[in-house]
Amino acid sequence: MITAKKVSKHYNKKVALDQIDLNIPKGSIYGLLGPNGAGKTSFIRIMNQITAPDTGEVFFGEAPLQPSDIARIGYLPEERGLYKKMKVGEQVLYLAKLKGLTAAQAKERARMWFERLDMVSFWDKKVEDLSKGMAQKVQFVTTVLHEPELLIFDEPFTGFDPINTNLIKNEIKRLNQEGATVIFSTHRMESVEEICDHIGLINHGEVMVEGALLDIRKRYKNGTYSIVTSAPIDYTGEALVSSEVLHTGHSYVLKLDEYPTDLVVDLAKKGILVGFEEILPSVSDIFIDIVENGPKA
Repeated sequence: MITAKKVSKHYNKKVALDQIDLNIPKGSIYGLLGPNGAGKTSFIRIMNQITAPDTGEVFFGEAPLQPSDIARIGYLPEERGLYKKMKVGEQVLYLAKLKGLTAAQAKERARMWFERLDMVSFWDKKVEDLSKGMAQKVQFVTTVLHEPELLIFDEPFTGFDPINTNLIKNEIKRLNQEGATVIFSTHRMESVEEICDHIGLINHGEVMVEGALLDIRKRYKNGTYSIVTSAPIDYTGEALVSSEVLHTGHSYVLKLDEYPTDLVVDLAKKGILVGFEEILPSVSDIFIDIVENGPKA
């Protein structure tokens, strides 16, 4: 859906992006990650044609990004931009028409979304009378109302309680299942792990790692395994990370240099092996590792 080739961006002497290459697959939910000041927002602004790259090129599908492509994009920025004195319903219809919808289309779709997200009571209120979470719902609707092919969400859960966070997560997943490609930028790593299938991590204006999330987690695996047995086992030493008694048996977490084939076979022969799995590192662990130590070769 989006391909960046050798894209650079400078602000005076500061390098925001340094010849980055990114490939965001069509139909993916792509987590665009990085610490503050890494260059994520600069790339998002380029995709939305708020700014242009100093060098390099961005492709939308097979063709270079064009001004007309903005109608195919929905963008929810981290800094919100609603008109505080304007009534919510009027504002949603106005912004929808700017995206090319007719008045009738805008009203029909807005009513549907307001009912879907339990927002009907918002329609005649002014934005300044809404809570932060309520206003965030309104901005979410203005982002998706014109049914764009590409959705870009920058910290979309700011201001939401857990119930509304879950509601919006489910809507993002549904929109993706219906064909939209989603770019998702956040510092909430648990959300990335829950909904993203691809990630790209930028630091100091460079791409540190990119690809399918599961492949990246496998690349950064560190030899940690979980074993559950129906009876206690005599396992001690530095390799034992933790152990606990469960209602289903005994749980052990081990960190080993080699795959524990002999141990698993032995426990299976004894008839006490209940469960075994390799524990892959979390997105948060990978994020910290890369930012502190750089990417793996």
